[in-house]
Amino acid sequence: MTIFTRIINGEIPSYKVAENEHCYAFLDINPLVKGHTLVIPKLPEPEADYIFDLDDDTYQQLTLFAKKVAAGIKQATGCKRVGVAVLGMEVNHVHIHLVPLNSEKDMLFTNPKLQLPADEMAQIANSIAQAIDPV
Repeated sequence: MTIFTRIINGEIPSYKVAENEHCYAFLDINPLVKGHTLVIPKLPEPEADYIFDLDDDTYQQLTLFAKKVAAGIKQATGCKRVGVAVLGMEVNHVHIHLVPLNSEKDMLFTNPKLQLPADEMAQIANSIAQAIDPV
């Protein structure tokens, strides 16, 4: 069982921004910028770790969910765009990074990660959650 499945199951706390029956979105605890969010599918074990191994329905659910979450991030943060990255090397569970962008440099994964206090993370998650249309 991956750490992401444990987050979905409520075994590990997260800063949730959205959830539906198929997907879950939460703040990255080591964000590149404020509002950096991970979007993951709810998968049976063993979890798929490569996005293109997903069945078509799960892939479509995930990308449509990510689109709604990205709109909420853009509204809540006031960024110019929301960058999308699917790396899949850090955790063996399919996940999409949604990163608020004001510059292409905001999406460099070699940049130092932010260390934000819990109350600020909770406030960011709440702001994004309130900006998302029902998913």
